[in-house]
Amino acid sequence: MTDMTPASSTSASKPKPRPRPQVMKLTEAAAQRVQELTRRADSEIVGLRVGIKNGGCAGQSYTVEYAHEVRPTDEVVEDKGVKILVDPKAVLFLLGTEMDYKADKMSAQFIFNNPNQVGACGCGESVQLTAAKI
Repeated sequence: MTDMTPASSTSASKPKPRPRPQVMKLTEAAAQRVQELTRRADSEIVGLRVGIKNGGCAGQSYTVEYAHEVRPTDEVVEDKGVKILVDPKAVLFLLGTEMDYKADKMSAQFIFNNPNQVGACGCGESVQLTAAKI
């Protein structure tokens, strides 16, 4: 028997695109800190922008800054009621990362638990990252 299905019906049904993985997730502590920073900011912000810059002993470091607008190229991560904007140049280096927040008597900082981190300097200020294997 021959298939009598018209060619137009099979070519019209396109496969659904694969859902994009969420670049990062936040712990409860990180989400609470982002909410606090958003409330206390001097001007209106839409969230925090996270990226990577070159420099430091190990070669790279994480950046976190206020985001006053969503740029067309930003990767927007919404988790636990807060918004993180990821610089597009950092996406492959941050895939699978969990952003945490730790505070103790001597310091308070965001911590990045990143599966793409292959090294770090002794002082903890910079890291060595490799692009995620997709």
